[in-house]
Amino acid sequence: MDEEIEIPSFFLCPISLEIMKDPVIVSTGITYDRESIEKWLFSGKQKLCPVTKQDISDADLTPNHTLRRLIQSWCTLNASYGVERIPTPRPPICKSEIEKLVKDSASSHQNQVKCLKRLRQIVSENATNNRYLEAAGVPEFLADIVSNDSDNGCDSLGSLTDEALNLLYHLETSETVLKNLLNNKKGNDIVKSLTKIMQRGIYESRAYATLLLKNILEVADPMQIITLKTEVFTEVVQILDDRISHKATKAAMHILVNICPWGRNRHRAVDAGVISVIIELLMDESFSSDRKGPEMAMVVLDLLCQCAEGRAEFLSHGAAIAVVCKKILRVSQTASDRAVRVLLSVGRFCATPALLNEMLQLGVVAKLCLVLQVSCGSKTKEKAKELLKLHARVWKDSPCLPRNMILAYPS
Repeated sequence: MDEEIEIPSFFLCPISLEIMKDPVIVSTGITYDRESIEKWLFSGKQKLCPVTKQDISDADLTPNHTLRRLIQSWCTLNASYGVERIPTPRPPICKSEIEKLVKDSASSHQNQVKCLKRLRQIVSENATNNRYLEAAGVPEFLADIVSNDSDNGCDSLGSLTDEALNLLYHLETSETVLKNLLNNKKGNDIVKSLTKIMQRGIYESRAYATLLLKNILEVADPMQIITLKTEVFTEVVQILDDRISHKATKAAMHILVNICPWGRNRHRAVDAGVISVIIELLMDESFSSDRKGPEMAMVVLDLLCQCAEGRAEFLSHGAAIAVVCKKILRVSQTASDRAVRVLLSVGRFCATPALLNEMLQLGVVAKLCLVLQVSCGSKTKEKAKELLKLHARVWKDSPCLPRNMILAYPS
């Protein structure tokens, strides 16, 4: 576009400051480009009008056809200057059309297949259609398909379930809808259904089920988390062990971070074998290449080592001490803090001459002394110092141990 052409100011979106392609009016009377204001309202979860700072009481957007025609005419008149004409935008999907599509699908299996294909097409057109699908009850419709098919007792799940699960994940539903799915009035247990898919679905569906379960459990109340079935822990650990995808592994780790602090969930996680699986993951360089993964792994180990069963399971793995020690000052402040807490837990409650000698030989004492010297969190330093003081008599021959600690605990 020629720089000398002056664009009328009311053609520009107040958010993007670019010519509006699909101008729409919000409840405050201000016009924005549809893409910009929908991103502001639904992705950023903002409720204030960017210009007036007033509450946007109604999320419905009214197309400003008059302004759009003016913009298109102006673009046509200035085409010789390199201005491209703004095409007429496709109207958003109609809620009544979606409701009819869902209603008609109940008549036969073939109609259900057609319905899912059409829904996939709608989702792929643009992300803003997700809001209209949500308003028409599509997430609940898809969840019913997933729940009904996963409860049919078959050894493997059908393509209908796989497609519904795929769509349900990509809808990126709101917290309100996720809570509705969790508290389904029809009695369908979405957590139970997703757990079954994680157990016997194809790899892709197992991954989507894990990602959805993570999202759902993030909005669950404490009582729902406390009463989770043992099968949930078993299948989450299996997802970690199978390493079907990087996203699924991170989602499974998120689930454990979220549910382990509640009730007896620590014991259920330990019984499911999560500690040995996490240690094996930490030994995998591909898992440790992303900082977030090892951080969450250390958080889970810290939570589980707060119970006696967890500490016993941790120490039963021959590489546990070495792996945790290696992550100190190698990943992040969070990972270092949690790693020191893990070592303090086992050093305080499970100290034996053999264990303390192993910690000395594996460089734990040297690493803890290094924590005291480098720029590190004050709480992490306190925990490291506490562990060093606790066993200063045993570790007195270590050249790394500060002299003041040795003098404080003479032999």
